[in-house]
Amino acid sequence: MKILVLGSGAREHAIILALAAEGAGHEIFAAPGNAGIAADARIVPGLDQNDPAAVTGYANEAAIDLVVIGPEAPLVAGVADALRERGIPVFGPGKAAAQLEGSKAFAKRIMDATGVPTGRAARAHTRDEVAAAIDEFGAPYVVKADGLAAGKGVIVTSDRDAALAHADTYLPSGPVLVEEFLAGPEVSLFFVSDGDSVRALSPAQDFKRAYDGDEGPNTGGMGAYSPLPWLGERFGGEDAFVAQVTTEVAEPVIRQLDAEGTPFIGLLYAGLILAWTTGWALLSRLFGGAARFSTHLCIALAAALLMHVFDWVTDIGTYSLASRAVAESAYVGVWAIVGTAIFFHLLAI
Repeated sequence: MKILVLGSGAREHAIILALAAEGAGHEIFAAPGNAGIAADARIVPGLDQNDPAAVTGYANEAAIDLVVIGPEAPLVAGVADALRERGIPVFGPGKAAAQLEGSKAFAKRIMDATGVPTGRAARAHTRDEVAAAIDEFGAPYVVKADGLAAGKGVIVTSDRDAALAHADTYLPSGPVLVEEFLAGPEVSLFFVSDGDSVRALSPAQDFKRAYDGDEGPNTGGMGAYSPLPWLGERFGGEDAFVAQVTTEVAEPVIRQLDAEGTPFIGLLYAGLILAWTTGWALLSRLFGGAARFSTHLCIALAAALLMHVFDWVTDIGTYSLASRAVAESAYVGVWAIVGTAIFFHLLAI
């Protein structure tokens, strides 16, 4: 099979290595790629990954059988839509569904419409509106760029002036989202979806803030680990936790997007805060913040799951995920250390 992978980072390199490791003789192309990727895939020079017409034209010309979109920008630009219109299988959501990544306000609207548990939020268009919202919610203050910011448009701070300064950085480009701060452990959970069905991977704990003791600024991700044995103490086990998130978060969102005529096809990322009320509860702080693999998770994940990557992308690209049975052995435990990433332990599908 001829496969085109869009992207230029470690995430895309990990996907390429996983696809190549199958030994099925795939011809793998990459655009724009990088010097490291060039050792494992054929670089397509001059192809703009964010140009739907250019990507579709090349895929037709080169008889590409499957396109895998790594970064968020091509998704939000509508590259997946253009490919599907020409009948080319693609792993990644269309432009409308990718607004889960492209707009945090859109993600909040979907969560509200489906009853997914989440914190309070206000969309602010001016500095005065930001000030009113952070005063209402109180410290620590959480201010997020509404649009794409490469995973780095968020500030969590007890410094009111710093929160306002962060808003000032992004307000010229559009509104920002002010949220209440949610305290509790953060858990990341990926789902693959073909627009109707979802399959969950195993939960991991993701770390966003730099420096020891989470004393530094928010980042796109410092690393993660899995499995999470402490889930057993709070949710009755990892299986029970995954089942709850699937039922309360992933499935309602997938159904809502489908009902709105924007089926979500690709990789869905749920970033969850576990908050204690009268019992442990899910509060979805970051859900919808990503419609693709985060880089540091994907590096370790793809390294650990060589036999599954091709099945996932082809099942999703051809809308046949539901036909894949869950493996008899539910878990394939693998530990991996790749760069600053740490893990991954798979819920096999």
